[in-house]
Amino acid sequence: MKSSTAQAIPGDTSGDASRGNLPRVILTALAPASWGTTYVVTTELLPPGHPLFAGLLRALPAGLIALALTRTLPRGVWWGKAAMLGVLNIGLPFPLLFLAAERLPGGVAATLAAAQPLVVAVLAVVILYESPSAWRLAWGAIGVAGVGLVVIGPKAAFDLAGIMAGLGAAASMALGLTLTKRWGRPAAAGPTAFAGWQLTAGGLFLLPVTFLAEGAPPAIDPPAVLGYLWLGLIGGLLAYVVWFRGIGTLPVTSVAVLLLLSPLVAAVLGAVLLGQTLGPIQLVGFALALAAIVAGQLPAPTRTPSVATPALERTPR
Repeated sequence: MKSSTAQAIPGDTSGDASRGNLPRVILTALAPASWGTTYVVTTELLPPGHPLFAGLLRALPAGLIALALTRTLPRGVWWGKAAMLGVLNIGLPFPLLFLAAERLPGGVAATLAAAQPLVVAVLAVVILYESPSAWRLAWGAIGVAGVGLVVIGPKAAFDLAGIMAGLGAAASMALGLTLTKRWGRPAAAGPTAFAGWQLTAGGLFLLPVTFLAEGAPPAIDPPAVLGYLWLGLIGGLLAYVVWFRGIGTLPVTSVAVLLLLSPLVAAVLGAVLLGQTLGPIQLVGFALALAAIVAGQLPAPTRTPSVATPALERTPR
């Protein structure tokens, strides 16, 4: 098998996605949009009570397919880096989100996950040495508030362990996203191979966790086969290939705010396919979250330095 070199590919650090970056933003946005279908696929097609098994089938087979297609393995320090990124981006968030979903209403768990752009904005300062941006933090907070208005119901309950699990999942994914941007990817590894490394690592991490938590796999009927294929091929392989390509070519804060699309797509599908109602408050939340996504692709406004006007020379009388 071919081995990749250890030379990293620098990403584009420009904040202006309104021009040349727009096609890449749209392509990258397809990943969180596809992840927004997970809820309706899980509830309507998959056997109940096995969310970790669904996560395992989304990650591990997709990773092995990517490895088989590219025949490219990590080399040197990239064995450790790929394993760490796979656990942070894929393996660890799944059980934490599962715990959060068990102990919290789905809307609360989704809102906690939507806090990821805020965490990324902070980590970008610490890890990527970017300047602090009040613009990113403000729009990140507006995005979280918008998602909260869309998905949190009036009977939402709060549980400390569930909240910690939800925030832990957001922190894990945010750290994985930021480190992916910091390390780049090896020059000889394309986005498919890079995604395959992380999906495989995340899937191998999930393998013992899934069987310890859920026991034997469920019986799989034809609708479940379709659901698992969708999650594995579309929500797994294709989504992560475009996602990691986007991380390498777009500013990390711009990529992070696209994750707000996931709960929004889930809410739209719930309204269209499951008859769930979106009232005025939800529509306001939608508008706020969409505004945050758009603002996250724009450069922060800069103040024009004021130019001192020279004093008028006095003319002799």
